[in-house]
Amino acid sequence: MPGVTHDDAPPLADLMPWSVAPPRLGRGWPAAPDAASLKARWDTLVKAEGPDREALFQPTRARTPHTAVGQLPGRSAGTERLARASGPCPEPVRVLRAPFDEQWLIPDQRLIDAARPELWRVADGRQVFVVEVPGASGAPGPPLLATSLIPLLRPGRVRPLYRRPGGAEPNLAPGLCGHLAARLGRRVTPVDVLAWTTAVARAAPGGPVVPLTGDAAAWERGVEVGRRTLWLMRRDGERPKLPGGRRPYVRAPLPSRPLTVRYDRDEEALSLDGGRVSPVPPGAWDFEVGGVRVLERWLAVRTEEAEPGTLAAIRPAAWPQAWTSELLELITVLALLAELRPWRAASADPAVPDPITSAELREAGVLPVPSSARRPASVLDAHEEGPEGQLALL
Repeated sequence: MPGVTHDDAPPLADLMPWSVAPPRLGRGWPAAPDAASLKARWDTLVKAEGPDREALFQPTRARTPHTAVGQLPGRSAGTERLARASGPCPEPVRVLRAPFDEQWLIPDQRLIDAARPELWRVADGRQVFVVEVPGASGAPGPPLLATSLIPLLRPGRVRPLYRRPGGAEPNLAPGLCGHLAARLGRRVTPVDVLAWTTAVARAAPGGPVVPLTGDAAAWERGVEVGRRTLWLMRRDGERPKLPGGRRPYVRAPLPSRPLTVRYDRDEEALSLDGGRVSPVPPGAWDFEVGGVRVLERWLAVRTEEAEPGTLAAIRPAAWPQAWTSELLELITVLALLAELRPWRAASADPAVPDPITSAELREAGVLPVPSSARRPASVLDAHEEGPEGQLALL
């Protein structure tokens, strides 16, 4: 049977119809690679008064110290205007700041230009956020990322796997799982669909497309690759490890404040001003997302100097041990993902056997999805405090 083309393969936007624009911070200082710096930045901000506080805050059209906004869902930050705020820093939370770069964020809507509360309402231990990576077809790197954390990556759309907390109401075209199950002769879960999508999705001019198959053996192979990819991207279970002898170690202690980074491809070694980590496989160093080397960017964020006098300049005086542990794990994750490329390339072959096209899904009544499927579900399970302590009206 002829292979499925870009025109035949269903768009991700039809298969996972509800999407949200990624949060927009508007200022960089409310996020950082370590939580202690965020608390110190907050303390510096609230100790400043008047124009000094405003200058440190870095106002935009969307947010100034006088903007009135409510709490983020599930968070306990104050709701008085920031110009009058005092007290301790809201407890920082883990977020995905950039591809494979887990950082910390002060979860306070007064600090964030566009926080996207609809994402926070459905964020929990069951949720998986799929993030589109804009880029031309054929560019290196995955077209989709997956994370259990609130993603701050821009500019691609964010598609939660579930429309409600607790893994309730999958964000999938109604009837999709049932149609796939009938064609494949086996039960199909929302996570199976997500795994397949992660394995085979590819970039297209109008957004990612997802070739679907009715061949049970091909489906099983793709889901297996996708589940491993999801595990490596989410990093929320057993920690990944490379085989003995290939695991990265610190061979020479990292200096207290490294400023330069160099990679030796022949020796598979990463040098940071005399500090040395090896082995670092070329597949890990070369791993790109959106045309940017992941490891290179991760290190740049932690070694580049910030503008003096800004809140962003408040950062660790020395390289924290936690960053070294995170670096070793990131190298491991990228190396293992690089090893999956041949499997993923085979799964993403445009000529999938027994293709399930958009036309077939329309004939089966799966497409087009109802307009309600493209809007967020009504989630009113918890009280949300509005500006100045008022009841939030949702």
